[in-house]
Amino acid sequence: MKKMTLSDLRKRAVELGAKKAKIIAASSIKTAAWVRYKCQYGCDGYGGCLTCPPYSPTPKKTQRIIDSYSKAILIHTPRGWKTDISGIVLKLEREAFLAGYYKAFGMGAGPCRLCRECDFDNGCRHSDKARPAMEACGIDVFRTVRNNGFTINTVKSLQDKVSYFGLVLIE
Repeated sequence: MKKMTLSDLRKRAVELGAKKAKIIAASSIKTAAWVRYKCQYGCDGYGGCLTCPPYSPTPKKTQRIIDSYSKAILIHTPRGWKTDISGIVLKLEREAFLAGYYKAFGMGAGPCRLCRECDFDNGCRHSDKARPAMEACGIDVFRTVRNNGFTINTVKSLQDKVSYFGLVLIE
């Protein structure tokens, strides 16, 4: 049986519902300390779930994790697209793991929506499905996306095009 290649996984991301997916160098993923401030001072989801700051990994810890990978698949979906970016990430992570990429780990976009309320006392009820967002871990999504040839702009109104990005780290 032929091993699934990174190119196969990229194509699989599109089959799962991504508009675009690209194999990137892990070194092109950029973290920055200021990113978590945007969560803390600007997102009403801050502290609302275990996958968001202050519970998610810090940018420094995230950078150490990224440094242990050589490649990733960057996944794009626009708002209103047929599939949720976090769902695609989770499915692709699982398929990559089953294909022998045992270090595969995914990060979606935005706060977790698996439960109405997080169980802070007893831990995540869905740790098999919950993944932090790239931004929740201190990844500068704008710089990372632009470093890899995608277009992303700030959203000024509800009529603006919104882009969501996810990432599956692969070794």
